[in-house]
Amino acid sequence: MDPCPFVRVLVGNLSLKLPSSSRPSPAASAGGVHPSAAPCFCKIRLNKLPYQTSSLPLLPDPTTTTSSSSSQNLTLAAVFHLSPSDLHKLSTSSIFSSKSQIKIAIYTGRRGSTCGVSSGKLLGKVVVPVDLAGTEARPAVHHNGWAPVGKKAAGAASLHLTVRSEPDPRFVFEFSGEPECSPQVFQVQGGRKQPVFTCKFSCRNSSSGDLHLRSRSLPLESSISRGWLSSLGSDQERPIKERKGWSVTVHDLSGSPVALASMVTPFVASPGTDRVSRSNPGAWLVLRPGDGTWKPWARLEAWRERGAGSADGLGYRFSLLPEATMTSSSGISLAESTLSTARGGKFTIDLTGNNAAAQRMGNSPGCSPRGSGELFGFGAWPFSNSRGFVMSSTVEGEGKCSRPVVEVGVQQVGCTEDAAAFVALAAAIDLSMDACKLLSHKLRKELWQQLEGSGRGLFA
Repeated sequence: MDPCPFVRVLVGNLSLKLPSSSRPSPAASAGGVHPSAAPCFCKIRLNKLPYQTSSLPLLPDPTTTTSSSSSQNLTLAAVFHLSPSDLHKLSTSSIFSSKSQIKIAIYTGRRGSTCGVSSGKLLGKVVVPVDLAGTEARPAVHHNGWAPVGKKAAGAASLHLTVRSEPDPRFVFEFSGEPECSPQVFQVQGGRKQPVFTCKFSCRNSSSGDLHLRSRSLPLESSISRGWLSSLGSDQERPIKERKGWSVTVHDLSGSPVALASMVTPFVASPGTDRVSRSNPGAWLVLRPGDGTWKPWARLEAWRERGAGSADGLGYRFSLLPEATMTSSSGISLAESTLSTARGGKFTIDLTGNNAAAQRMGNSPGCSPRGSGELFGFGAWPFSNSRGFVMSSTVEGEGKCSRPVVEVGVQQVGCTEDAAAFVALAAAIDLSMDACKLLSHKLRKELWQQLEGSGRGLFA
């Protein structure tokens, strides 16, 4: 099946030129009004997509004229990802609806807000029309040069910017159910779905308190049943001190295992608390098959961030392992962020405009193994193209049914095992929402998948 035609719109090469009367004085800067070397910032928006904020360099001399920077060497300020549905809406819009636009609101002063009021003072706005017709097939430069700020005539402030769009095709995968329920995984293209993988969830410690695993989509046990069970005083009703031994094996349609996400560091509460802390996170290892065994490919650490009231977050750190090692110290950190435990969000690895990771990575970590065949026929070893979008996966919050939707950049997929590794990673981050649930909260045993026969081999 073909990939889905995503498009990304990049905005960069920003520079602000102010007339002398509008420039902040050194005294004002020293007084704390403009505390940074770049005393201006801007909010960038494409149509109704969320704003992105960026610092805005100020030219040192208003009489200076600079040539337009190359649109190919973009100093990135914002990037917007457009899905096939976004592109369809734009192509079917009526002649009376507004066209696509990049809107940039420019502010002087410090960022942030005080008592809900923005600290910056609005200087003006710049609007750049963007014609996205056909951009899923070819790159385009929509603007590269200066634009006036606001509606004033000559002598007003002006902004230099580059707006570029380029194709960003991605493979899209969708779980048919929660990862802990051993679902199928479909590849999605338009309105078509084709099964490509199956997942097998397992837990290796049937004798521990982990029998209280709970699917986020299932209701809690009734208070009556909990009270009856606790009256028995069984060991299984004692508070759980750790969650460990979870794994998800991804199989291709022939039944061969092509990726594995295994919990290698238990999720343990910090002393005196019931939460997994950042200082002692749990960890998953994502492995790929090779030479008759599993070889480490990446490591995912997760913990619970404390928020205001009940607004906790799921913190995570993703590292690529160039060498066959399980230690996080030798890995290359590619993503670190927080997801809301209440609302969920999107786990994302996006190296657009990020050269630091590319410099650290050097060469790709070996040749892509050939296992179950060139199913997709694109790209090479994951992260060999170390710039641009890599992958994303949806994650639902606690108490919600989670069926992850995974997007993977075409350049990251060269064979079945490549795609399967990202599917396993998506299952791991989704299950981390359960693993990082407060340890005082029990997890339902309906999710438990007890292994029969602990003596199975790696590729059973």
